[in-house]
Amino acid sequence: MADADLDVVIRQLARQLHTGLLTRAKERRDRFNGLAAKAKGKETGDRFKMMAKATMEQATAAAKRLQMSADNVADSYARSMRLVASTPIPAKVEKKAKEKPVKKAAKSKKAKAKKAK
Repeated sequence: MADADLDVVIRQLARQLHTGLLTRAKERRDRFNGLAAKAKGKETGDRFKMMAKATMEQATAAAKRLQMSADNVADSYARSMRLVASTPIPAKVEKKAKEKPVKKAAKSKKAKAKKAK
């Protein structure tokens, strides 16, 4: 995994999160369906069934958004790496020697000499 590209790692992690999210949602759905089966009244059973259905709908929507975001990030990373790899390296330009500034001490000595005269 050390040599793997990051876009592959991003997709793999998103896949793991996706399956974990749906597994937990199915467990919760099964719990609500079990409560619906044990419910004494029809209205309570219907409410639990509706909660089970809503849980799965919300979880699948969240999983789709998660997968889509991960795909976008992975594609963006891969695209930027291809762009960087195809960009030529600019040649180094030699730095020109800077002109040395005139020393202030020399100027001030000349100014003092003129004032003294």
